[in-house]
Amino acid sequence: MAATVPKARAPIRALLIDISGTLLIGSSLTPGAAQALVRLRGARVPFRFCSNTSKESTATVHKKMLDAGLEVRLPELWTSIGAVKNVLKSKGLKRQIRGCPSCRPYMLLSQSAKEECMDASPYTFPDSPYDSVVIGLAPTLLNYENLNIAFRILVGEDQPTGATTGKQAQKETVPLIALHKARYLEASDRALSLGPGPFVAALENASGRTAQIVGKPTRLFFETVIQDFTSDELCPDGVVAVIGDDVHADLGEGAIDLNLWRVLVKTGKYRSGDEGRTDAQAPDQVCESFADFVDFLLERSSSSHCE
Repeated sequence: MAATVPKARAPIRALLIDISGTLLIGSSLTPGAAQALVRLRGARVPFRFCSNTSKESTATVHKKMLDAGLEVRLPELWTSIGAVKNVLKSKGLKRQIRGCPSCRPYMLLSQSAKEECMDASPYTFPDSPYDSVVIGLAPTLLNYENLNIAFRILVGEDQPTGATTGKQAQKETVPLIALHKARYLEASDRALSLGPGPFVAALENASGRTAQIVGKPTRLFFETVIQDFTSDELCPDGVVAVIGDDVHADLGEGAIDLNLWRVLVKTGKYRSGDEGRTDAQAPDQVCESFADFVDFLLERSSSSHCE
């Protein structure tokens, strides 16, 4: 059963907007998305873009949005790649404190994503030991050989036989960092395909580690983005809305904890009945598309397909 909009709701004061499946499907716009953003800017509704895209760097995502015809400013764009970049930068400082500035992460990431992360913390010693495992959506890399290397790093078995360089300490300190844990996504052929979540879960299960998730839907990710709004952008009363096509990866966990107004759109990876899934908390609002939500927000139009 579709969620309905309660009659009593605090006014929406800002938006967190998903990209893939909500604004774009592949490189194509969802219906009315570009004009909807123009209308939001004209109405002075503040918003930020929030993406779990881990196959591409933040700069690549930005260019893709511009090429599609979306008016997007780079500071408005927040990605899980940017989040992991900050995590690695922080851990780089810790490495220097531990006296191991040359340690490096083992990255199961696309080349552009790796380059963005390496820009934050350049590793100039290609043969130095690994001190973390970072995993995102990198289809050509998520094979047995690479996953087994990641597993061995996590359990301290990546050193040559007979090595005595603190294996036990390594077992206790090597973190598993995942950009996100989405179970599936919509591929370019519009069919669902595996996301990084099942591969993260496999490493968690085998190693006994719990992954540190840095992207959506973690509370920290949403809090960090919300803190980017200026006091002039946010009115003291009202709620922040998050709009996405995945009831779990866009609208779960942190979005629920922070009492965000959770809007599910019926584009992208959405499939009939997602709003009523028993393994997820029902969204606060369901719309046919992002443009329909903007219609509802700005006009409360009776023609809006929001429920």
